[in-house]
Amino acid sequence: MAMTDNQKTFAHDDDSVVVVIGSGAGGGTLANELAQQGVDVVVLEAGALHTTGDFLADEWASFAQLAWLDPRTTSGSFRLAKDFPNLPAWIVKSVGGTTVHWAGASLRLQPHEFAALSTYGEVEGANLLDWPLSYDDLAPYYDLAERRMGVTRTNDIKGLPGNNNFKVMYNGAKNLGYSCNTGHMAINSAPRDGRAACQQRGFCFQGCKTGAKWSTLYTELPAGIATGHLELRPESHVARIEHDGSGKVTAVVYFDAAGEEQRQKARLVAVAGNSLETPRLLLNSASTMFPEGLANGSGQVGRNYMRHMTGSVYATFDEPVHMYRGTTMAGIVSDEARHDPERGFVGGYEMETLSLGLPFMAAFLDPGAWGPRFTGALDQYENMAGMWLVGEDLPQESNRVTLNPEVTDRYGLPVANVHYDDHPNDISMREHGYRQGTELYRSVGARDIYEVPPYPSTHNLGTCRMSERPEDGVCNGYGQAHEIPNLFISDGSQFTTSAAENPTLTIVSLAIRQAEHIGRLMQQGVV
Repeated sequence: MAMTDNQKTFAHDDDSVVVVIGSGAGGGTLANELAQQGVDVVVLEAGALHTTGDFLADEWASFAQLAWLDPRTTSGSFRLAKDFPNLPAWIVKSVGGTTVHWAGASLRLQPHEFAALSTYGEVEGANLLDWPLSYDDLAPYYDLAERRMGVTRTNDIKGLPGNNNFKVMYNGAKNLGYSCNTGHMAINSAPRDGRAACQQRGFCFQGCKTGAKWSTLYTELPAGIATGHLELRPESHVARIEHDGSGKVTAVVYFDAAGEEQRQKARLVAVAGNSLETPRLLLNSASTMFPEGLANGSGQVGRNYMRHMTGSVYATFDEPVHMYRGTTMAGIVSDEARHDPERGFVGGYEMETLSLGLPFMAAFLDPGAWGPRFTGALDQYENMAGMWLVGEDLPQESNRVTLNPEVTDRYGLPVANVHYDDHPNDISMREHGYRQGTELYRSVGARDIYEVPPYPSTHNLGTCRMSERPEDGVCNGYGQAHEIPNLFISDGSQFTTSAAENPTLTIVSLAIRQAEHIGRLMQQGVV
């Protein structure tokens, strides 16, 4: 029986419902939290409903099944604009959003990262700003999220076992004076909450068939539906948000699975479409009252797009490693995730084990490359270990998501153009990461080392950022749009700065806090 078969449904003209757009870490969590409070919620998800039984243990087939493959365009000097002009970022178009595809790393932002401007000072070319909330404001919600998601090494939950990829990293880390463990992962190390323990299948990015990895697909959304207060509508592609003469949002217009235009009335709207689709929707919702796009009086919608400083280091060894066996992200080194400008950059980065299957390795190792070094890497695939570098990249006003009126999607809507240029800080940090990753692997006898450029798979952040003052951003510290009291941003778009850590835990924590705030506002009749 499909998850949506027994759910309560709400009328299109029911203007008492909260409409949540997107069902991933932010939207799925927010929707469930509100439903648990007895608030009626309609979740509109552009993607189809896939179940754990549907997931494919095949990289390219899974990519075709889950990825957002609608057209996008790119600009800027960043290498991805050349290598993958139609895939500036890899997000999921499926119920559960990117929580279906993510690796599970669940790290808290550090206190100083909420105050990047105060900590780092002005950095030329960067549009730094302190968050309008502090680590202490979010800490109780981090506690709730870690318990909810079953994050390992918190709440007496044991860590996951280390695979060979981890063991290589662990020994190299020890040689460099780093500490290394199997990470804070939202993947069951033992059966928990009716979900199995991790079977170490190695297909984390293709959807977890055992349900060991936390995903809103089989945690938050079914829990919300069970309350009788949440209706999930898959294959509902939102076109625009409408408002009344006072500027309050009143309805969401979307195309259903049959391609028919529908209008769902709403008391309140929360947008959680990832940092590319969220600003695109607000810009596509322009009106005479909001000529530059909804909630865009500051001109900041779409600006300050961040995708983390990324890159990978792979190394080959005399003996087989079989890095693809076990969890994809099986180990983490956080020693470089500090702020230490002596290294030649502000902010820091994490080193996290990573493994790609052979098809993806061929596509992403060095796009466009050929010849003996490239084929030599593929020949040594079984003897290879790998890590991903993920670090803070700095917000720049010119890194932005805009509409491209020259290219439209199947519904005739202008698509997102993603413009990105590296900041000199990103380049210095990436070079440092490559050097440290190389040294780590050399210390344990690596033969060949490959410094791999950034992949399309990334963490999309910013574009509707939180700010204390309305002129500096799009929403306040609760994700509430500065200009529109009943419009909320509920995904990574609201990040003021990117920090060094994988963002999902913070997105979930912010959603829990936001739901509590919305509940209070609704009780007071403010929204």
